[in-house]
Amino acid sequence: MKEIRDINILAIESSCDETAAAVIHNGREVRSNVISSQIELHKLYGGVVPEIASRKHIEKINQVIEEALKEANVTLDDIDAIGVTYGPGLVGALLVGVAEAKAIAYAKNLPLVGVHHIEGHISANYIENPDLEPPFLCLVVSGGHTHLVCVKEYGKYEILGRTRDDAAGEAYDKVARAIGLGYPGGPKIDRIAKEEIRMPFSSQRRIWIQNMISASAV
Repeated sequence: MKEIRDINILAIESSCDETAAAVIHNGREVRSNVISSQIELHKLYGGVVPEIASRKHIEKINQVIEEALKEANVTLDDIDAIGVTYGPGLVGALLVGVAEAKAIAYAKNLPLVGVHHIEGHISANYIENPDLEPPFLCLVVSGGHTHLVCVKEYGKYEILGRTRDDAAGEAYDKVARAIGLGYPGGPKIDRIAKEEIRMPFSSQRRIWIQNMISASAV
């Protein structure tokens, strides 16, 4: 009988404005998850500036990976494979993560697994729900993508529908910027909805915001 051994994967993510690394044990258990956010920096510009995001990834990625390994109480010698987001996302930001993953995989002679950004969102459900198995229907609603996907089996998907222009997250950011709430729009609009619009806006703008929130909830 073939022996089944434990597998540790170092996962790297740099597709937008967050530098992240995690150690995943046997595909479902998160041993560590370290994220370096750039939100406060990009607030100054009302949205993510790709060039700034890329530079910040370069500054933070080694530090984030070291912290993820430390938190999981492992070293690179305990890692069996490297996973990294290869797209879609900001090209410059993605290149930082991919280059780092390639360097580690080459130096330690480890398998390198490229992960599609949307597939990563879908696969997060396996971590959140350890007993989950395909087939199932998945609604992906992230900052830059909104998809309805049928997960037929592991690694096999059918896109049933998606937005034709802006994703839900982009729409929230644009509305928030238009009415003076700033970036990021999603959390701020969500907070306003829960507070029942207790903000110093004119009655006309107040009604408009309420209508926007109601429409986004449908």
